[in-house]
Formats: sequence, structure tokens, C-alpha cells
Amino acid sequence: MSKPDYSWTCPYCRQVATIKPDNVSSYLHTFERNNKLGLLGLYTYATVCPNSKCRDFTIIASLYNAQHTTNGVRVVGEPIIRWDLKPQSSAKPFPDYIPPPIRQDYEEACLICSLSPKASATLSRRCLQGIIRDYWGITKARLVDEIAELKDKIDSTTWQAIDAVRSIGNIGAHMEKDINLIVDVEPQEADLLIRLIEVLLEEWYIRRHERDEHMQKVIAAAQGKASAKNGDNH
Repeated sequence: MSKPDYSWTCPYCRQVATIKPDNVSSYLHTFERNNKLGLLGLYTYATVCPNSKCRDFTIIASLYNAQHTTNGVRVVGEPIIRWDLKPQSSAKPFPDYIPPPIRQDYEEACLICSLSPKASATLSRRCLQGIIRDYWGITKARLVDEIAELKDKIDSTTWQAIDAVRSIGNIGAHMEKDINLIVDVEPQEADLLIRLIEVLLEEWYIRRHERDEHMQKVIAAAQGKASAKNGDNH
């Protein structure tokens, strides 16, 4: 099951890279004895990030139906089940300057999204409230009221994205209740909440940090010029 060269985004450093045979390792383990499903193949696939500053790796495992051929055994069809072994979720790595409780709720929401969408959505809702309270200093009795308070404070595109996610399926009702109350949501709704949180973390925390860094460089450069000019005047 070797793959041709393909484009890949590292889940750790987020660098887009071309994965070649030197960056991957795979193995097929087959078993059949006393198995009610017949011949099965457990396929493991490891990928090493080509970025010299990263070199971290991912491991996935997939269980397939398999069949005997003249050349041995091969897997057939789509995976019966798939496991992400490393990393265990699709959570993006966010910087340490984002408050730990916010990052922890986000990471846990990603980790259990497929196993329990309603628990994931509860964590995401708490994470969203934490972002609004920490970044904007808005505190209301209900999350839906805190979101409403944002409307005149943020750009229209971001507001439309928040409002669109808030208004679909059970998410709207989910935001009007106590944030720790578990309410049934569809898996796609839980995933949308996670994607919204990722956008907000990037647009608010990361952009602000990058802006502050650029401004500090401008200030330092200006102060350097002023010091040099004053030195020339003496």
C-alpha cells in the first residue's frame, strides 16, 4: 500500500511539505484464526515531518477486510475502523500565550469529537465563552447574550461566521442554556464549533500577538534612530 509523493500538512509545525518514500513507514499485519469476520489486515502508517526544525511523526492504523492472492495477502475496500494514534486528535497546536484553560478545552473538544459529539460541543461552548470573556471582557448570564454583545465590536465577516454557527441545528439552543449542560448535537455541529474556535483563536489572539510584535519592532527601530541622532548632535 505504498503511496506516491503527496502534499501533507504537519499537525505539529503546520508546514506544508511533499511526502516522499523516505518520510514514511508502513506495515500490514494479517490475522484470521477464530475470527468471526474472517481474514483481516491491520495496516499501520507512520509519517515523519520533513521540516528539519520539527521532525515529529504521525501514526495511523486502519483495519481492513483482506483476501489471499497469488502474491500473498492484500486489503480490500474501505477501512472498517481507523485510529489516530499520534497525534490522537485533529487539534491544532496553539501558542502558550493563549490562556491554558482555553487551549485545554479546545484540545479536549477535538479529542472526543467523534466519540461523543455532545460532550465535545459542551467543551467547545465553554471554550467559546472563555475566549469572549478573556479577550473582550464581556460577561453575561448566558453565552448567547455574550455573543450578541460582540456584534458591534468585531468585523462583519467574523460576526456572520459566529452567527451562522450559532443559528444551525441544536447549537442555538445549546448556547442559551447553562454552558455545562450536555445537550445532544450532531457530529457535524460539534465539528463546526471546533472550526469556529480555531478561527477565533487565530484571528484574535495570534493576529494581536503578531501585531504587537511588529509594533515593538517599529518602536525599537524608531528609538534606535532617535538615540543615534542624539549621539550625532553631541
